[in-house]
Amino acid sequence: MKFEKSEILKNLPKQFFANLVIKVNKKIAEGVDVINLGQGNPDKQTPEYIVKSTQKWVASPQSHKYSLFRGQPDFKQAIADFYQEKYQTIFDPEKEVAVLGGSKTGLVELPLALMNPGDVFLLPDPGYPDYWSGATLGQVTFEKVPLLKENNFLPDLKSIPEELAKKAKFFYINYPNNPTGATATREFYEELVAWAKKYEVGIISDFAYGAIGFDGEQPLSFMEIPGAKDVGIEFYTFSKTFNMAGWRVAFAVGNADIIDALNLIQDHLFVSIFPALQYTGIDALKAPERDAEISKIVDRYETRRNAFIQAAEKIGWKAFVPKGTFYAWMEVPKGYSSEEFADLLLNEAGVAVAPGNGFGEYGEGYVRIGLLIEPERLEEAVDRIAKLNLFNDDLAEIPLL
Repeated sequence: MKFEKSEILKNLPKQFFANLVIKVNKKIAEGVDVINLGQGNPDKQTPEYIVKSTQKWVASPQSHKYSLFRGQPDFKQAIADFYQEKYQTIFDPEKEVAVLGGSKTGLVELPLALMNPGDVFLLPDPGYPDYWSGATLGQVTFEKVPLLKENNFLPDLKSIPEELAKKAKFFYINYPNNPTGATATREFYEELVAWAKKYEVGIISDFAYGAIGFDGEQPLSFMEIPGAKDVGIEFYTFSKTFNMAGWRVAFAVGNADIIDALNLIQDHLFVSIFPALQYTGIDALKAPERDAEISKIVDRYETRRNAFIQAAEKIGWKAFVPKGTFYAWMEVPKGYSSEEFADLLLNEAGVAVAPGNGFGEYGEGYVRIGLLIEPERLEEAVDRIAKLNLFNDDLAEIPLL
């Protein structure tokens, strides 16, 4: 017997990261020493205090039963306390907090929970490709909002046609931004809240890189803005803040109606996440060493950013200097598409990068660099690229944040 995939699955966007992995692994199998700058997976281990906490809670009998459907109350209280401490915002842990098995889960399931087939969804371009997956699974229509370098990769809300704004039900934003490394300003968020209220559009803030800000600046949470809770929610993940990508621990906070819908769909799909991970989450958020460990992670990425940017500038490769995340967003040389340039680097220099068109139409002309290896290796990657003689001084400089 042969079983066909559903039409919904057939229409899912192609996972371009999977294709990149295939190309990289093929080169490695050929014996090439590939410097992989195309990944988005934290390379260092989870802080030791979190590992020890998990070991303790895995061994505890109270972790071995089903979780409560909507998460352990102590974990949700710890989340609310964390946001109050870090972002001066107050949430009801029972009505305004949702526990998630990774923020990707919430981002993808949200259209299923809150939209109907044919509803209009606004998505950033370039943006995280799995936003499109959620729209496809939810059978909703999505329109892309360009993120352009002349606007520091922030959406120009005034350029969104009024007819489209009136139709839109939700709008995803993501700052610090993957793939560009841009950060949002308070002025932009205030304008966004006013725009959302005017057109009755829900705002979904993907704050995955919320802990990773450079040059002494803490990234701004959308929830810090007066009125933000009226119009939307924010997703936060432990993956980047605590190097816990494989653990799949995250949450959402904000508007009670949106949170209730997320909780309801998860009632039918999951029984929350492993209790041991929720108890570990409490320890991760409340331990006295929390901020010191986060600072170590951020400092590491900032050191790598500086090493890569400085090396690239020496060969005439100008960067939009990231203010957050662990990525650098780099223009490709004239005469190349994103994929052509990425293929050239892999085949001729043994350097893997993520082509920008994989993040959307407006990602064409860029590649994303993952700052997830040590500075010496980043500098070696630039040295290899320099030997291809692709850059010169007349390459247009990208505005700095």
